Formats: sequence, C-alpha cells, structure tokens
Amino acid sequence: MTLSPKPSTTLPDTGIYERRESAVRTYSRSLPRQFNRAEHVWIHDDNGGRYLDFLSGCSSLNYGHNHPILKQALLDYIAADGITHGLDMHTDAKARFLEAFEELILQPRGLDYRVMFTGPTGTNAVEAAIKLARKVTGREMVVAFTNGFHGMTLGALACTGNTGKRGGAGVPLSHVAHEPYDGYFDGDVDTVQVLDQRLSDPSSGLDAPAAILLETVQGEGGLNAASPEWLRAISEVARKHGALLIVDDIQAGCGRTGSFFSFEGMGFTPDIVTLAKSISGYGLPLALTLFRPELDVWSPGEHNGTFRGNNHAFVTAAAALRHFWANQDFEADIARRGGLLEARLDRIAARHGLTTRGRGMMRGIDVGSGAAASAITQACFDKGLIIETSGAHDEIVKVLAPLVIDDELLSAGLDILEGAVRAELGSTLEIAA
Repeated sequence: MTLSPKPSTTLPDTGIYERRESAVRTYSRSLPRQFNRAEHVWIHDDNGGRYLDFLSGCSSLNYGHNHPILKQALLDYIAADGITHGLDMHTDAKARFLEAFEELILQPRGLDYRVMFTGPTGTNAVEAAIKLARKVTGREMVVAFTNGFHGMTLGALACTGNTGKRGGAGVPLSHVAHEPYDGYFDGDVDTVQVLDQRLSDPSSGLDAPAAILLETVQGEGGLNAASPEWLRAISEVARKHGALLIVDDIQAGCGRTGSFFSFEGMGFTPDIVTLAKSISGYGLPLALTLFRPELDVWSPGEHNGTFRGNNHAFVTAAAALRHFWANQDFEADIARRGGLLEARLDRIAARHGLTTRGRGMMRGIDVGSGAAASAITQACFDKGLIIETSGAHDEIVKVLAPLVIDDELLSAGLDILEGAVRAELGSTLEIAA
C-alpha cells in the first residue's frame, strides 16, 4: 500500500451549495473539496485527490471508512429485505445488537445497564440522560464543567461551556452550573474540594443537583484528560450529595481512549452513560443512553421519537462488536498504537516548547493560538492530511486517526503534521537543542 496522500489542487464547483445550503456549514469551508469515495483511512475527492483521514468523522469512524466486514453485513441485511425502520419494535437486528452488547461489552466488564435507544445523535442521548436524572431525583440543577461539550439541543447546550455555541440558543440556558474541571487552575486548586464545599454549604447558591455530567477526556474542549483520582473523587461527591453521575462517552468511548468505555479501570462506575458516534461502527446514526436498572422509571412512550434505533446501524454495530471486541487483541493494539502516537506527539511538541493533551488515540498538541492551529491544519490539508482543531480558542491540533490505522500510515500522517508545525512555528528550539 502506498503511503503518499495525493491532494487535489482543483476546487469543486460549489454553486449548488452556495445557492441552497445554509451558511451554518463548517467543515466544507476548511476542507474545500467534493468528496466521493472512502475506504480504510482514505477519503477521495472527485478530481482524483486522496486524503489521509485524521478526523474520522469526529470519532464516528473509529474502525475506518467502509470496513469490509461491516459493509458486507449491511449489504447482506439489505439484500434480504431486512427491516429498515421499526420505531422501537422488536426486530432481529435489534436483538442481535443487544445480545452482542450484553455478551461482549457489559458482562465482561461487570456492568448491568439498561439500554435506551434515543434519537439518532449524541445530543439526543444527553438530553435523555439529563431528563432521566431530573425525573429520578426530583431535582432540576445539573453540574457540568468548564470546557465541556455535550451537544447543540437546548438541554445539552445548557451543559456546554463554549460561549459561541451557547450564543446560538436564542433563549436563556438555565438550571446548569459550570464548575471547574480537573486542572482548570493549573493544579493550584483542588476543584473537587471546591465543588464538595459548595454543595455542602446551604448558602453557596448552588442548588442540590440531579446529576453531575462530565467527559473523562474533553473532546471539543481541548483534549483535557481528567485523572483517575479526580474522577473517583467526583464520583464520591455525586454519591455524597445524592446526584447521579453521567459520563458522556460519545466521543471518548468505543475504544478511542484505549478501552471500550473511557472510564474503565478508573475505580468508579457511572450511573448513566451516553454513547453515539462510533457505536454503529460504520458512521450510521445511532445513540444510546445506558443506566442502572433501578433508574429505569420511564413510563412507556414518556421519552420517544420516530428514529429510536436504526436497524441498519444495529447490523453494523453488532458486526463491529463481534469483529473487534470478542477478545482483548484489539484493545491491546489500541494501547500500543496510542503509545506510538503519544511518543511522536511529545517529540514534536518538545522541539517547539509546546505541550500535548489527551489519552489513548485521542491526543493533540497545544500550539498556543487558534491562528497557529488553523495555519497548521490548512498546511496539512494542502499535503493531503485531514485534521482538525479543538479547545476554547481552537488552539489544539487534534489527532483522531482511525483506531485501525496501520503504523506506517500513522507515521506518514504525523510526518505531515510535524512538517506543518515546523513551517508555522519555526525550528529555533530545535537548533538550540
């Protein structure tokens, strides 16, 4: 397999998009090509260009594009006239997914969660989690964290920290308190102790929460990775104050941080977990809200929607679980490849006096400003590498390569990234070293 991307220099005719598509679009502005085909870690445009994909659909394509095993499972199901849309009725595809999820994910980890099929996107799963926590506890307040991102519908958006995203709501976003995340004060303040003290003080102004909602690694917020100690302490605070602990694993889950759930091995078990993005394995819309059985207090139809479960996504999700998660080999390979990524990014950062962020295969480099990060990602695209930014100021260049990427292709993409960082930031520190 050749390792060289082949970027196209020909811009597409964007007339139809300019005439008809909303100005709200984003990725098409920074990736100005018309793409028409994808396989493994490559995405092609209609002028013969080929790009190495370090975006992976914002971690929706952890297993790459059009994985042949998942693709064949879907083709076979469609050819057999399998159920496409079934509301929340029982279907063979749903049963096979639930059986695989129970057998390969829940039982080996000692987890006993009910599975709720929400609307098809991550924000739907977060909305259901918040709504359930409020119903169970009879409380309204939710504690979320600085730099958290949880979705764009109003409930999830209220829990999101980014001012630009919140500003689009057009209404007050209430009943959420944004508390400092792990390391928010550069380690000078014990943010768990602050939260505990505020919740313990009846005059702090912070009402007793229904839930504490967090990401173990903040995807859009800058790849801030909470320590196991901080996470365990937050879990204890939630229990002490009668709040349900919700882990938003939409971007960090499905193997992205090394294990299937990002909280594995941390010494705590969330009350509620949200999954979406790569749970379908194929980029098909599917979202789940998981919760302890005793929290399943819903009345039939109390929270519903037309697309509560996507049967095509059930098929590819079950195939992905059985192919990748039937033993520990895949998880071990993620850990090994994550180590390669960490070491390489650390070397690049050290040469320029920068720092790295993240965990597992969810890592990036803080290049100091959004302008620098934008210039670096643009230079990468010009060389045939698709990569994006994150962080409060878009200052983090964020690597979300597919978990199945070959070592050689990972190295080739990081070569492009290293060259772009050097071109933008210079090499004075390298010379001094």
